[in-house]
Amino acid sequence: MVLSHCKIKYSLNGATIPPEAKTVSVAFFANNSTLGGPSISQKFTEKLRDVVSTQTNLALMKQNGDLQFEGSITDYNIVPVAIQSTDQSALNRLTITVNVKYLNKFDVAKNFEQTFSRFADYKSSSSLSAEEDKLLLEINRQLTEDIFNRAFNNW
Repeated sequence: MVLSHCKIKYSLNGATIPPEAKTVSVAFFANNSTLGGPSISQKFTEKLRDVVSTQTNLALMKQNGDLQFEGSITDYNIVPVAIQSTDQSALNRLTITVNVKYLNKFDVAKNFEQTFSRFADYKSSSSLSAEEDKLLLEINRQLTEDIFNRAFNNW
């Protein structure tokens, strides 16, 4: 009888979700970095919403979900990483850092606030504007995977 009250809900991808949780909300992640185009916030927020809604059976709400994600993009940084000669780099690295606050209404021990950071490299012979969409796709995929795993897979 005691075990019947300690149910854990699992999804097909192995995520652990409280059985009483029915909804999730992902607030808009504003760009608080000094760089980065105006679309990076929208692209990141939409990617996190997509990951959560496709990998769980939770209903996505605009706000006040049983499980909640909020935060901001705190850094958008480009640095050379592979020096080709004394005055030129062969590769540049775009790094994006996101601060995430996760709230679980049913298990406060699962709540967290954490910074996640990921990067992707591109040839310095290409401009950032030519490569940015592809880089954002890859970085956002990595970031949202890390965030999902931290929230739902006890990573």
